[in-house]
Amino acid sequence: MSANFDLIIRGGTLHDGLGSPPRVVDVAVRDGVIAEIGDIRGTAREEIDARGLIVTPGFVDIHTHYDGQATWENRMAPSSNHGVTTVLTGNCGVGFAPCKPEQREMLVAVMEGVEDVPEVVMTEGLPWSWETFPEYLDALDERQFDIDVATQVPHSAIRVYVMGERAAAYQPPSGADLARMRALTAEAVRAGAFGVTTSRNMMHRTVAGQLAPSLYSEEDELVELGKGLSDAGAGVFQLIPSITAPAKSEFRLMRRIAEESGRPLSYSLLQMPSGRAEEWRESLDELDAANADDVIMRAQVAPRPVGMLFGLDLSFHPFSLHPSFRPLRDKTLAEKVAAMRDPEFRRQLLSEEPEDTNPVSIKTVRNFKYSYPMGDKPDYEPKLEDRIDRRAAALGVTPEELAYDLLLEQDGRAILYNPGANYRDGNLDAVREMLGHRHTVVGLADGGAHYGMICDGSFPTFYLYRWARDAAEDQRIPLEEAVAALTSAPADTVGLHDRGRIVKGAKADLNVIDLDRLNLRAPVVLRDLPAGGKRLHQAADGYVATVVSGVVTYREGEHTGSLPGRLVRRGTQRHAQAA
Repeated sequence: MSANFDLIIRGGTLHDGLGSPPRVVDVAVRDGVIAEIGDIRGTAREEIDARGLIVTPGFVDIHTHYDGQATWENRMAPSSNHGVTTVLTGNCGVGFAPCKPEQREMLVAVMEGVEDVPEVVMTEGLPWSWETFPEYLDALDERQFDIDVATQVPHSAIRVYVMGERAAAYQPPSGADLARMRALTAEAVRAGAFGVTTSRNMMHRTVAGQLAPSLYSEEDELVELGKGLSDAGAGVFQLIPSITAPAKSEFRLMRRIAEESGRPLSYSLLQMPSGRAEEWRESLDELDAANADDVIMRAQVAPRPVGMLFGLDLSFHPFSLHPSFRPLRDKTLAEKVAAMRDPEFRRQLLSEEPEDTNPVSIKTVRNFKYSYPMGDKPDYEPKLEDRIDRRAAALGVTPEELAYDLLLEQDGRAILYNPGANYRDGNLDAVREMLGHRHTVVGLADGGAHYGMICDGSFPTFYLYRWARDAAEDQRIPLEEAVAALTSAPADTVGLHDRGRIVKGAKADLNVIDLDRLNLRAPVVLRDLPAGGKRLHQAADGYVATVVSGVVTYREGEHTGSLPGRLVRRGTQRHAQAA
């Protein structure tokens, strides 16, 4: 007797991604879509016993940087290890298309500096089988992935493509340049991009310290990109605001872009660790006012501190820019540890100061004193008294001396965690308020980037257990709302209406989760990138199964070998919108 369905998930507690009350039902899949929900009597080629577990839509991550990784690799890890079944790439205005052959080196330098992807990894990994953005999409169309990949067209790449060397100099674009950028934006969206992206963050620089090309732009240029979306009649404008300009002035610019383009806009919102730590509230007030006037805008917010990791095997640590350490940078971890255990080398290194042409890098390493030992079980809410500067003072040593000793623990594999933003006064109160705002969406995980600095692709896992399971009652987010925040909310923000919900006819992207076991393991360093490049990876417990287009891709965190994921082009989703 032939099976009625391809897959049945039986007896799980269904959270449909739309915020509906949970219910215990079966879910059946046929031909990559959800075919039936309820008490299903039929049979399937494969069944999953989900009794005592929760069943959710696959998570949708709209802020990633898998632009390069998707061209050389089939797995979009670490995101796909955390219940994510669709990623949106091309954020922050950086990427690899459009690009003329003579411009490749410039785009690689920008990605290396802004997103911490080693130059040698890109040189070895990128096939460069495209020039235009539509050709880049065609190249991705030929590939298979563990999850679905959607794209946005990056401003820096457009600017370099149109202006060449002038893009990274203080030369304004001509009227013809602006018209060409607008046309390229529309072309990319018509070909399947979900929007255009840019950055105004002055920390976005090459390794040498040069600003990313988008940072040379004036307001009118950004508005022209938005008008490219208007010409295409689709797409979302994604923007990283300036972290030095007042929040209200940045919001005025963003609102102007949204108003003149007539297209939705999303932007990054953080609580900064400076004297302007309350400006996020001003931004939310402006966000309310804009949406009240039918100017559709969303703020992407992170569910935990946006922090950086320091370690001897990572991109930065307190001594990585010291003159005496530079000869060790390309040595093995064991060689670094051996050198640092030499008392004379210790004395010399502690006597030096960091030196570099990039002021952002100097500032980064100097901030180590505000870090905490991460430990075997990652703690994203460390106690203020455990901060390195405070521990050092209590011990009567300098922060440098304490950090030196901490870095040598675990045979040099110890990691120091610096929660830079969203952690004012040692709590996540601002994060909870931002997450609860009606015009915000969970984002900023940055999967596929910051290989040696940040490991935030685990945001969905943290969000689910920290805010829906473990939070105090007065801060807890109801589970059905939390699931919607990871699924339909981000999907709808960018126009992926065929997924992020468990209803008949929706795309069969699903998670089966043991919520009681859901947890994060400590980040580790893997050397599995092209040219032997290294990256941070973080695993999770509690994901019993992840399903993409009706195919089981992960069981208990292990890849099944199946690659049902594909490029998703805007406007060509194969399954009907499920309302």
